[in-house]
Amino acid sequence: MNEEIRNKVENLRGFINQCNYNYYVLNNPQISDYDFDQKIKELQELEKAYPELDDPNSPTHRVGCDITNEFKQVDHKYPMLSLANTYNEAELREFDERVKKALPGETYSYVCELKFDGTSISLTYINGQLVRAVTRGDGKKGDDVTANVRTIKSIPLRVLKGNYPPEFEVRGEILMPHDSFNKLNQERLKEGVSLLANCRNAAAGTLKTQDPSIVAKRGLDCYLYYLLSDNLPTDSHYDNLNMIKEWGFKTGNMVKCTSIDEVFQFINYWNTERKNLPYDIDGIVIKIDSLTQRAKLGYTAKIPRWAIAYKFKADEVTVKLKSIDYQVGKTGIVTPVANFDPVALSGTFVKRASLYNSDYINSLGLYEGDTVYVEKGGEIIPKITKIDFSKRVPNSTPIQFPTKCPVCGTQLVRNKDEVGYYCPNSSGCLPQILGKLIHFVSRKAMDINCGEATLDILYSNNLIKTVTDLYGLTPVMLQGLSGFGKKAAENLVQSIEKSKSVPFERVLYALSIRFVGEIAAKNLVRRFKNVDALMSATVDDILSVRDIGETIAVSVYNWFRDQSNIDLIDKLKVIGLNLDSKEPINATLTNKLQDLNFVITGSFSTPEERVELEEAVVINGGKLQTSVNSKTNYVVAGEKPGASKIKKAETLGIKIIDLNTLKTLLK
Repeated sequence: MNEEIRNKVENLRGFINQCNYNYYVLNNPQISDYDFDQKIKELQELEKAYPELDDPNSPTHRVGCDITNEFKQVDHKYPMLSLANTYNEAELREFDERVKKALPGETYSYVCELKFDGTSISLTYINGQLVRAVTRGDGKKGDDVTANVRTIKSIPLRVLKGNYPPEFEVRGEILMPHDSFNKLNQERLKEGVSLLANCRNAAAGTLKTQDPSIVAKRGLDCYLYYLLSDNLPTDSHYDNLNMIKEWGFKTGNMVKCTSIDEVFQFINYWNTERKNLPYDIDGIVIKIDSLTQRAKLGYTAKIPRWAIAYKFKADEVTVKLKSIDYQVGKTGIVTPVANFDPVALSGTFVKRASLYNSDYINSLGLYEGDTVYVEKGGEIIPKITKIDFSKRVPNSTPIQFPTKCPVCGTQLVRNKDEVGYYCPNSSGCLPQILGKLIHFVSRKAMDINCGEATLDILYSNNLIKTVTDLYGLTPVMLQGLSGFGKKAAENLVQSIEKSKSVPFERVLYALSIRFVGEIAAKNLVRRFKNVDALMSATVDDILSVRDIGETIAVSVYNWFRDQSNIDLIDKLKVIGLNLDSKEPINATLTNKLQDLNFVITGSFSTPEERVELEEAVVINGGKLQTSVNSKTNYVVAGEKPGASKIKKAETLGIKIIDLNTLKTLLK
């Protein structure tokens, strides 16, 4: 096995983990469900072909996570596993053949249900009363959102009739119907707030809102599709669903099928009819009806063998490419965007689609004036998927990615191992200047009550050029500008002053350091505590931080070596921004671990325990490594440690210890 295969596997894992984070934590998917599933399949095939590369922490062994730090986490009594996905008839027939072989001589039925496009929920009832509502989380534990769920009128707070078990759990999907979604976006439009992209994200975001009164106003709905209990009423999933309907729960359209052909009839019907539903579905779930037969079929490590999801292909249309804009982002990344005449697609009109980067354009083989296929990735993000070569205009020429910044004319740069070109003129390129200002004042950064239009006014009137200029504004300077009366001017200055109390991790995030998002900023601050410690950190020091890879580490290191950025930090210190976490600095408490290198692998009882463990190593003189090598002294193994790390440690004769042994070293 060569290094190329190993790198390919690691890159795939990193990409999939990032996709999982975007989807389940940020509720902001960047690729379509189909593309994501293909990446999972590619990784599964590589791990199968090269078992020595298998790792318990690979995304193929886990369920996507939506856990936040804002809610209490609760263990699921029954794991909430994901389902295998398919997009074609052949794979669904293969699933049927596997079932047939696993149940020789037995007759079996399928239950077909709508695959709701919302956010999963588990509801626990004791003595007929709702006691807990928990999100899917990582499949083993999720967020307790009971207070929010109690506001959803279609969910019974108390079962008023029926012969139900003393304790049972129902699972389903919380949705935002189209009417509720449209109403919410109309309200946001009036308030001048950015519009929500789709019903799924709106439902997920609403469920994670900290104020139940807001949830109550959003018009969420809930459909249930699974009953669990130690005392189930019947052996038939279909009958159990009909029973919970009698208890007062809302269930979706479903049918019992005795053959795979009947299954396809249901799929084909809803592939067309779904457009008439008051909510979104993205496929059909097919499950074995008999619970006894389900037990015989069993589970893999991640999915049940008795169920599969057939997902509808995204709608697509053909359009003629009119032009390409090259947009410059706040970190200088140049993103090509295709323009075409407005066309109806999945219920909305679209006239632009991202082309991502130069590699994507080249892989398509895109020419000027081509007729292209556009679909909504995951029915959210418009994207160009292929070209209709039969309609290519004679003598047309290939699309050439610009070599210079389309705004300031600076020669574009592409770093090794990066797919995007970017403009390095961060201090003189207008989109980067404005982009950094917009990001700096955003709610998750400095939370200054200042919109994009206001920043444009301030910039065009030469009142601000950099983020530090914001802190020199006074009401007198603002009065007389478009949109600024006395009160508005005072409010903005007060908001700017209030931002000085924003914690260090948000200040770091606000600085627009390439690749440093909210999570990376939090992890960096947790380790280095203040900006001076971070500025003096080496690349290896930064690499030792949890979830920080080489790309981020190099970016952070280089950012703090740029004199203009050093000057910026000095000005922010004078202004009085929080550049210190107010926690004890990681000064060495003892030298017991001096000159010793540690690799920590596996999971621990809580994420906090792992962080505390990492900090204990550092403040007692030790160093953290991300991979095992000849310089490693100890590998600290939690539950389900990385197989490749353990194997390499054994090969090199490195000591493998547990948490208790490490604590003994520190005594």
